[in-house]
Amino acid sequence: MSQQIYISGEYFSRDDAKISVYDHGLLYGDGVFEGMRIYSGKVFRLHDHMVRLWESALAISLPIPMSIDEMTATVNECVAKNGLDDGYIRLIITRGTGTLGLNPYTCSDPQVIIIADKVALYPAEMYEQGLELVTASTIRNHPAALSPRIKSLNYLNNIMAQMEALKAGCVEAVMLNTKGEVAECTGDNLFIVRRGKLYTPPIDAGILEGITRAVVLELAEAAGIETHETPLTRHDIFIADECFLTGSAAEVIAAVKLDDRVIGTGKPGPITNQLNKAFRELVSS
Repeated sequence: MSQQIYISGEYFSRDDAKISVYDHGLLYGDGVFEGMRIYSGKVFRLHDHMVRLWESALAISLPIPMSIDEMTATVNECVAKNGLDDGYIRLIITRGTGTLGLNPYTCSDPQVIIIADKVALYPAEMYEQGLELVTASTIRNHPAALSPRIKSLNYLNNIMAQMEALKAGCVEAVMLNTKGEVAECTGDNLFIVRRGKLYTPPIDAGILEGITRAVVLELAEAAGIETHETPLTRHDIFIADECFLTGSAAEVIAAVKLDDRVIGTGKPGPITNQLNKAFRELVSS
């Protein structure tokens, strides 16, 4: 079955899926998106993703040209049309075609793009052994400039930090906020385990409200693991017993080094493995 990409009411093959070069999503990163996982033919936490998409669009005054129910049905239709049992959905809303100027009010046709495909963010061995992190010198956007809670098309902040990670031989970097506290990684939320308790930066640390992050907090509480959303520094990661990352594409993956310093035993820890197992059981059900 050939891949079918949805663009504003029509389906196109990958080679024929195109938007205008005057679309402000392309010209200025003016738009929002969601990345969602497909498990057993169903989109995981689809309603939660829809709510976050609508909130991101509301925050930048971007009208979405359909209702949440209509969008939900269209996403499910796209998954079925592509015959995906397990995979990934990228849902994009652009501001639409306008002029070469910044004025968003010249745009009148927001584009809805849905891409259903396979995804493998990290090699399989990294899920078994854990990955290494570096601290990026590129800090997370100040919430008063562009809130990280908006999942916008402008990911240059994250990309610059990702480049630092890749140049250091890593696949992920820890990004600090303007206070020097840990915010998140370039595409994932971050957790640590210390003396049997789970810690993660709070929303006001300048992070995206991750859907998988919320799921892991739910799973931890259900398992009787004490959880804390509290400011963290690099010191907290250095002395942690365990560290792991979460994200829709990444799922749950251990981190075993930061800046060449071993975290805990240098292997995925028992609570990381417990939560990862619980997550796998949840998505497979």
